[in-house]
Amino acid sequence: MKKYLLALFASALLTCSSVFAGDEISQGQTLYLPIYSHIWHGDRIGNDKAPAKTLVSALVSIRNTSLKTPIRISSARYYSTDGRLLKEYLPKAAVVNAMGTLELFVERKETEGGSGANFVIQWDATTATNPPLIEGVHADIRGGSHALLFITTARTIQAEK
Repeated sequence: MKKYLLALFASALLTCSSVFAGDEISQGQTLYLPIYSHIWHGDRIGNDKAPAKTLVSALVSIRNTSLKTPIRISSARYYSTDGRLLKEYLPKAAVVNAMGTLELFVERKETEGGSGANFVIQWDATTATNPPLIEGVHADIRGGSHALLFITTARTIQAEK
């Protein structure tokens, strides 16, 4: 089972990283990252019953892909399934050095986000540079008998004024 999970995880990483292969350099962007505080699975039993629900934690990894230029993360807002702002994870801007990583963590016990939670992350730099790679690594690992891991990847969105 461990070999299968490692192969699945490696495959997901390769798939996610290839999405950004052609990105243009930029001085800043607004990015949307899907996050799940739980996932639904299995079958519905009865007419009005929901399928099983598994809570997961999420590690938000913001990786500066520039070899030379630091970037500034000005905002990391966490929203619920219904679009309600739950938390600003960065009360003040954070600098991520060249080739550095900023990590944010959503605990497994956080259930307010729901299956449609998301982050909106804003970054900028003093000069045009490679955009960061932003992923959500979701996990529910319980000993050797149960492990659930999956990754979501941020997408550029237009900042509305």
